[in-house]
Amino acid sequence: MEDLTGIDRLKSIVGRLRGPGGCPWDIEQTHETLRPLLVEECYELIDAIERSDDANLCEELGDVLLHVVMHSQMAEERGVFNFDTVAGTVSDKMIRRHPHVFGDSQASDVSQVLGQWERIKREEKGEPTKSNLDGIAAALPALLKAQAVQKKAARVGFDWPDIDPVYAKIEEETGEIREAVEGGDNGEIEGEIGDLLFSVVNLARKLGVDAEMALAGSIKRFTERFQKIECALAIDGRRVEDAKLEELDRIWEQSK
Repeated sequence: MEDLTGIDRLKSIVGRLRGPGGCPWDIEQTHETLRPLLVEECYELIDAIERSDDANLCEELGDVLLHVVMHSQMAEERGVFNFDTVAGTVSDKMIRRHPHVFGDSQASDVSQVLGQWERIKREEKGEPTKSNLDGIAAALPALLKAQAVQKKAARVGFDWPDIDPVYAKIEEETGEIREAVEGGDNGEIEGEIGDLLFSVVNLARKLGVDAEMALAGSIKRFTERFQKIECALAIDGRRVEDAKLEELDRIWEQSK
């Protein structure tokens, strides 16, 4: 193992951890038990990217890679595929889906590249596509799924040509929420709020803004300002619940 470097060293380490005399925790892991940990590692990777922390970015990429190697090792133990199969499969896919780079196809802009990608992807499936919205992961969080659905629909022309109708749609959905609230139907209220959120995601897409990143930024700013309120009150030995809303609003505005 000492003579190995890079990915070969990591594969050897994981193999030993999973093998006889290895680590009891690693040995008992399955694809299913590692699933929530992989999601957590991906979010930590995203956090490192958002903070422009190169050292942490390197570390978190390593953690995600470890999961890829772990899952590949488990599959190899079951005799279905191994890490080299994974790497070879994605390499072949990238070559197939970039004929404008590795072949004779022409794609001069991003829209042509994406359209070509989707066409090749459908051809690879070897069966008629039931819907242009196929291929979106069912487990995606709702905000990310909304973006994915809208992008796929837009690629086949189901999209407003400009942004004015999007503004109008948001105003329309806001009015429908008011009507639903007046009607007192909780199910209808939930549906109308969902429609409003979907429309706001569409506005973000039309403006070239990632809705997930935008919301994450707002949450971060809210958290920081709320904590400033807590700190300001703590100086006088008070808590947020001890102050009136007018005072909280005043400190909030000062924190901005």
